[in-house]
Amino acid sequence: MKRRWVRWLPAAVIPAAIAAGALIAPLTAGAADLPSKTPADVLKLVAASDVRAFSGTVEQSSDLGLPSLPTVGSGPGSQSDATNVIDLLTGSHTAKVYADGPSKVRVQVLDQLAERDVVRNGADVWLYTSTGEKVTHVTLPSRTAEKTTPDATTTTPAQLAERFLASVEPSTSVTLGANTTVAGRDAYDLVLTPNTSATLVGSVSIAVDGQTGVPLRVQVAARGQQSTAFEVGFSSFDPSAPSADVFAFTPPKGATVTEQALPAKGERTHAEAGHPKPVVSGTGWSSIVTVPVGTVPASVTSSPLYGQLTTAVPGGRALSTSLMSVLLTDDGRVLAGAVPVSALEAAAAK
Repeated sequence: MKRRWVRWLPAAVIPAAIAAGALIAPLTAGAADLPSKTPADVLKLVAASDVRAFSGTVEQSSDLGLPSLPTVGSGPGSQSDATNVIDLLTGSHTAKVYADGPSKVRVQVLDQLAERDVVRNGADVWLYTSTGEKVTHVTLPSRTAEKTTPDATTTTPAQLAERFLASVEPSTSVTLGANTTVAGRDAYDLVLTPNTSATLVGSVSIAVDGQTGVPLRVQVAARGQQSTAFEVGFSSFDPSAPSADVFAFTPPKGATVTEQALPAKGERTHAEAGHPKPVVSGTGWSSIVTVPVGTVPASVTSSPLYGQLTTAVPGGRALSTSLMSVLLTDDGRVLAGAVPVSALEAAAAK
């Protein structure tokens, strides 16, 4: 299915160990008065959506049964490097998101007493961290002019919905729940339910804006659980063009600015050249990703968090959450999927 709204959304880089999180309190919801539609009609509404400009506030939080992490010091190579990743699994996050076509995007992640910004304005991309006053500047070559700007800090509901809608296949039942209201906008509730018991995912609920067809909220429930295990959604949404000033960025006085060059076309980075590509086995909801030997740096396995968050299993150590399992084998491989640890162990033994 062609979903044109995906082409300008800031791309989210979600670690393989992450599948979900949950808002402690749901976003604004309630009855909505919308024309009657079938699930197929709502899928067509999403596919036909061509919203190119919007602004809004995105709320996301995670509660996967992992322990809360202590506050640690910052700095390269410190424990905080690993903590930043685990924080996506356990912490709450708020982001201001702005877009006006494919070449103007701004994401402001509001941390506690800090802020992280990713700004694209034409060929200029700025990454700013208020902690330490660090700024990275990248100039995009013309070949990337119409491509999405990568962003590893946040996920919009539309981006996450795209991932799940890609799984709509014979192994998935598609139904409609009761109409709802998200961010003050009437929405259809598109529900995806895996037809296999081999996955940890019980269902995925996508609130689709009844006017624009843009996904406003995504909720993921774990198999056998009633409460939502993952939720990311807009608490405010405005489908109109933001002011041009939003995309203008000037490094703060005293900030350290680093110029970063992108690899030339066809050129692989040192990290890419040193590691084979991951292998995907299985299909649909129960697929497993295997990362070859040598991918996980020693700084991860030597971190105190590694022993705290993983459990010893035959042949390695495992991280188990309500929606995702990760297995790090003794020979250095990493296997991950929305499946039980036992499924990863079986795949590793093949």
